[in-house]
Amino acid sequence: MVLFNLGGPDGPEAVRPFLENLFSDPAIIGLPWLIRRPLAALIARRRRRQAIANYAIMGGGSPLLPETRVQAQALEASLAARRPADEVKVFVAMRYWSPLSEETAREVERFAPDEVVLAPLYPQYSTTTTASSLKAWRKAYRGSGRVSTLCCWYDNGGLVEAHADRIREVWEAAGGPKVRLLFSAHGLPERVVAGGDPYQWQVEATCARVAAVLGEGWDWKICYQSRVGPLRWLGPSTPEAIEEAIGEGLGVLVDPIAFVSDHVETLVELDHDYERLARERGVSMYLRAAVVGVTPVFIEGLADAVERALGRKGLGPDGAPCPATFGRCPHRAGHGLEGRC
Repeated sequence: MVLFNLGGPDGPEAVRPFLENLFSDPAIIGLPWLIRRPLAALIARRRRRQAIANYAIMGGGSPLLPETRVQAQALEASLAARRPADEVKVFVAMRYWSPLSEETAREVERFAPDEVVLAPLYPQYSTTTTASSLKAWRKAYRGSGRVSTLCCWYDNGGLVEAHADRIREVWEAAGGPKVRLLFSAHGLPERVVAGGDPYQWQVEATCARVAAVLGEGWDWKICYQSRVGPLRWLGPSTPEAIEEAIGEGLGVLVDPIAFVSDHVETLVELDHDYERLARERGVSMYLRAAVVGVTPVFIEGLADAVERALGRKGLGPDGAPCPATFGRCPHRAGHGLEGRC
């Protein structure tokens, strides 16, 4: 099994090449290579100093890789216990920093598996995340094994329960205050969604499922963080949603609905930048639910998804498919990732 995520720099010296890798991806900047590559270098150079400052808040580098490796270990233990007759190994591949797909692909080829399950750790599918990671893997891997791929698992039962549990934990620890629950997801430019990307629809579906598990009485709203550049992005932004709640006299409880492990978006944006904004605006209470991480219910839910993927070939969702209106949904449109399910 291969777990995918974006990756992050492991130290200040890695920040600039990480950013260059990120902005060189045609899924992020859809321009010809001869334009995209120098533009990526320019953006990386301009953002380097601020990015280094952000990673300094987290100790100098991103915690994403070590946290993903712990998730891989927990998932490997769960699958090994379920399938004692099989030899199970879970690998990690990052999109923009080590271990890149090429490195992990060589490791998997040496393992020589009979079956390979690809599981991007982005619960909600987007062409900018899942599709990019799977495209890089397909280009890199030349090994054995029947391949099945989870294109998305936005309504996975373990994922939903884990989010609800994390929300209850922080809310109850604070004494059960009156707050607005803000489901904060990473944003996308509106034109990406308008082009048929199902990400926003899947985020909304995940949030509705979590809210249903939490039960009645919760005041909740979906918002989007990490907006950059001049394009129109999905809204409302998380800062706007925070200010709206404060204007209504409410505290806020923020749940990172699109993130399964901590990185700059949670530890800097949510825990530092947005909390400071909330305090400056006079918030009555600012709470943040922990990421699902290696909570047993989440790991077991992901293991369930992996077992459902075994025995089939190709790409498909774990759960209900997207509506047919989303033309960039890979298992409906067949975007050359692993074929249709």
